[in-house]
Amino acid sequence: MTRRRYIQDPKTFEMIEVTADYQPVTRNDSGALWNDRHYDGVRAPDGTDISTRAKHREYMRRHNLTTADDFKDTWAKAQKERERYVTQGGSFRRTDVERAFHQIQNRTR
Repeated sequence: MTRRRYIQDPKTFEMIEVTADYQPVTRNDSGALWNDRHYDGVRAPDGTDISTRAKHREYMRRHNLTTADDFKDTWAKAQKERERYVTQGGSFRRTDVERAFHQIQNRTR
C-alpha cells in the first residue's frame, strides 16, 4: 500500500494529490506581513474594500465605528466595580429599599 499526500487548493478548496518530495511555494513577503494576512480580500458589509489595516482604520473612523479592544479599560474598570459590589455590597441600604416600597404602596392614583 502506498502512502498518498494531498494539499488543498486555496482558491477552489479541492484536494490535490502531490508527490512525497513536494515543497509548498512560499510568498516573497512570507513572515514579513504575517499579522496582516487576515485583511486579504476583506470587504465591509456595504462592499467597501478594507483589505489593509490603513483602509480598515479609515473606514472605521469615517463611519464612527470601533473595535472591541477600545473598551478594554472600560470593561476592566466595570469588572472591578462588580467585584466591589459583590464583596462590599451595593450603594443602597436596606432602609432605602424599604422606604421606596413604602412610597410606592402608599401612592395615590
